[in-house]
This record gives sequence, C-alpha cells and structure tokens, in this order.
Amino acid sequence: MDVSFANSKLQKLCNSEKKLRGEYGPRMGALIQQRLADLAAAATLATMRQLPGRCHELKGDLKGHFAVDLVHPDRLVFRPFHHPLPMLADGGLDWSRITSIEIVGIGDYH
Repeated sequence: MDVSFANSKLQKLCNSEKKLRGEYGPRMGALIQQRLADLAAAATLATMRQLPGRCHELKGDLKGHFAVDLVHPDRLVFRPFHHPLPMLADGGLDWSRITSIEIVGIGDYH
C-alpha cells in the first residue's frame, strides 16, 4: 500500500529508527517500524487482517479510522487515503480496495 503521513513531524519520526526508539523506547520503536513495514508491503488493507497487530476499524469520534496494536494500550492510527472511499453495498468500507493510507498518530486514544 501507499503509506503517507498527516504531517512532516510524524513522517520524520516514523522514518527514523533512532527517533522512534528515543521517543518510545526500543521495544515499541521496533514494533512501530514493523507495523509500518507490514502496511507498506500489503497489497490492500485486507491483507492486514492476516498479520499480527489486530488491524481494526475504530468507532465513535474516530469512525473512519483504523488502528493496529503496538505495546498496550498504544496503537498506530491511520485512515484510508481515497476519494471517494471504496464502499461495500452494505455501507461498510471495502478493505480489499483500500490501497492507500495516511498515518495520523501513535498513542492511546481510549
């Protein structure tokens, strides 16, 4: 998938192993890098359902966003980067047609 970032600060952080480990520690920094690599290697978002990290849709204020698990309770949060969004007939998002995402944050949104 194409992976972009909501802002340049987040992009610089995520593209630097040193900055990630400094900000989040070695374990979480490595996990963030792994999840980003998984997302970049996936052909579509549907592939993420089969990989570690429990990719899931969010609800409430974050409806339309997705998250993958990091070190509990933190998550890597992203949204589909399509206009219009690929939808199913029942109104849900079509994960198999999502090929571009935007990373919007790292942390605990609960």
